[in-house]
Amino acid sequence: MKIIKKLISLLLALAMCLSLAACGNSSNNSGSNTEPANNAEPADAAPKIEGIAIEHEPEFGGVYIKMTIDDFNKLGFVYGDSVKVVFSNGYTLQDVPYYNGYYVDAGEALLIAYPGYDYIKAAINYGQDLWDEGGLYAGRKISLYEEAKLDGKCTASVYLNAHGTYRDIQEARDIHYWDERERYPSDEVFANFRNMTAGDLKEGVIYRSASPCDNQHNRAPYVDKLISAAGVNCILNLADNDAKIEKYMAAADFNSPHFKSLYEKGSVIPLAMSMNFSSDDFTAKIAQGFTAMAEKDGPYLVHCTEGKDRTGFVCMLIEMLCGASYQEIVDDYMITYDNYYEITEQKDKAKYDIILDKNLIAMMYTVAGSKTVDLKTADLSAFARAYLVKAGMTDAQIDGLVGRLTK
Repeated sequence: MKIIKKLISLLLALAMCLSLAACGNSSNNSGSNTEPANNAEPADAAPKIEGIAIEHEPEFGGVYIKMTIDDFNKLGFVYGDSVKVVFSNGYTLQDVPYYNGYYVDAGEALLIAYPGYDYIKAAINYGQDLWDEGGLYAGRKISLYEEAKLDGKCTASVYLNAHGTYRDIQEARDIHYWDERERYPSDEVFANFRNMTAGDLKEGVIYRSASPCDNQHNRAPYVDKLISAAGVNCILNLADNDAKIEKYMAAADFNSPHFKSLYEKGSVIPLAMSMNFSSDDFTAKIAQGFTAMAEKDGPYLVHCTEGKDRTGFVCMLIEMLCGASYQEIVDDYMITYDNYYEITEQKDKAKYDIILDKNLIAMMYTVAGSKTVDLKTADLSAFARAYLVKAGMTDAQIDGLVGRLTK
């Protein structure tokens, strides 16, 4: 009986050993299997690009990463993702959103695929030019240490941090417009063209619009006809320099004879402003432009490319200076978003409020010099005058401008 019990114990022990051996073999086989368990995505399958050439984009301030938007998205990147952007000199944006619009606050970085851009772009919204901020200027005179880091040519890599981190913001702020005239109810709406009449501004003296010379959005000929009909005699061009203007005029699709006549007689003031409305360069160029305007007869036109951001700031400043109320300034600014995107307080209050807060209110606080100011009750003209004096204008020059524009 004892012998039988011992045999049974031995058999059980042997069975247990065989079972453990089988488990060990199963584990080893699973670890070497080329097919991921439960169809899980391999860890190295997250979308990424590495060592892509970059190019400075100075007008809006940023860096093109030379991959088309379509090719980048085909890799698996999705608007609203969190990404890391690493430049070959070591400068890194650790956690930035990937959007199809400038949906971050002023001074914040993002990766953007703006409709119409040739490539994806890394930038700081309304802030310092990333090219300078990150020291990405290969070929510029720099220290030997930095030259070694750049290795002659800076490149960029983009890695996915996580899908959907910023999806809510992307969906809340996603806006886009079309470049086909037939989609709009009138030439004025398509051209984002209107007379500014807020406050004490005189009727028929100053207008705002999209560009009458840069035809990348098919609007220039429409703007040109409208400013010709309005008798515009002087143009404040916030977007371009002389070289760019001459390039536009030499293009096959250029059809803006009124603009050309004004340019040839020296009545176009090209400022080539960046988007960084908090920079000293931005304010200095406004002072330069306003001083030149005050020396010329109107009517006047203010424009950039779309007539939206730089034009929005400069027209807001003119309206503040010329006695407009907070609500008048808001109403005029938001016409642009109705023209382009059909966003009004009645149609889409959520987007309306976001645009108002993130764009116009931020701009007005910049002029006021404080975020504690009650913009609805403050003397906005006093803030505008102080801003222009600080920018380099004299009181006499400011008075000369106001005298030309107001009743």
